[in-house]
Amino acid sequence: MDPVLGIERIQSAYFRRFPDYPRGITVPAIVDIASGTVVTNNFPQITLDFATEWTRFHRAGAPDLYPEHLRTEIDAVNRRVFTEVNNGVYRCGFAGSQEAYNSAYSRLWTALDWLEERLTGQRYLVGDTITEADVRLFTTLARFDAVYHGHFKCNRQKLAELPALWGYAIFSRLPVSATPSILSRSSSTITSSTRTSIPPGWCRRAPIRPAGWSLMAGKRWAAGHSATALPRDRCVPARKSPPATERPPAKKALSNRLG
Repeated sequence: MDPVLGIERIQSAYFRRFPDYPRGITVPAIVDIASGTVVTNNFPQITLDFATEWTRFHRAGAPDLYPEHLRTEIDAVNRRVFTEVNNGVYRCGFAGSQEAYNSAYSRLWTALDWLEERLTGQRYLVGDTITEADVRLFTTLARFDAVYHGHFKCNRQKLAELPALWGYAIFSRLPVSATPSILSRSSSTITSSTRTSIPPGWCRRAPIRPAGWSLMAGKRWAAGHSATALPRDRCVPARKSPPATERPPAKKALSNRLG
C-alpha cells in the first residue's frame, strides 16, 4: 500500500483518470495527490520538467542537468541513446526473427562503440559536468552486465570490458558498481517477465575475447589456440517447436520495456 496515495498499484491512478484506459500501465508517472489521478507518463518530458520547471524545489548546489547552452547537443545525444541503446537492448531481446535480432545487435553495438569512442576523450557525454544525457544512459548501463548481456544476448562484450564506458560508469557519479540490490532486483524482475526473448535454436552472437582466453569460461586456452580463430556466431542446437495449441501460455511481459 502506497503510504501517500493509499493505493496498492499504479494502475488505480490510471483508471481513476481514465476508467477504460486501453494502453499499458507504465512508469514513471506523476500522480496528483489531491485527485489520485495520473497527470502524465510522458517519461522524456518528466525529467526535463524537473530540470527546468521545478528548480525552486532543487537542493542547494544541485547540478543543472539541462543547461540552456548545451540543450541542442544534449537532445541529439539523447535521441541516439534512446533509439539505439535504451531501446536497442530490448530490440535484441524481443526480436521476432533471426534477421531482426542480427540487425538489432548490429545497431546496438554500433552505438555502444560510438559511446566508447566519445567517452575516450571526455568524462561526460556532453560538456564537462553531468547532464540529462548521462542520466538517461545510466538506466541501461546499470543493468547491462547483469541482465542485457546474457538474458537479451547483447553479448559481444560486457560493459566491464569496455574501458571508457566502464570508467565513465564507475567514476562519473553514475553508481553502476554501487547498486547490487538494484541490479539483483532488475535481473530477477526482467528475467522472470521476459521468458520468451530469443527463442532456443537461434544463432546468437558470440562474445569477442582477447586471443588466448576461453569464450565460455574465461580460462586460458591450451597452447596454440586463439579466440580469433573461432567463429563469430555461435548456435545452440535447434529444437522443434510444439504446435501452438500444445505450448504453455507465456507469462505476460511487462508493458514498459524501455530499460
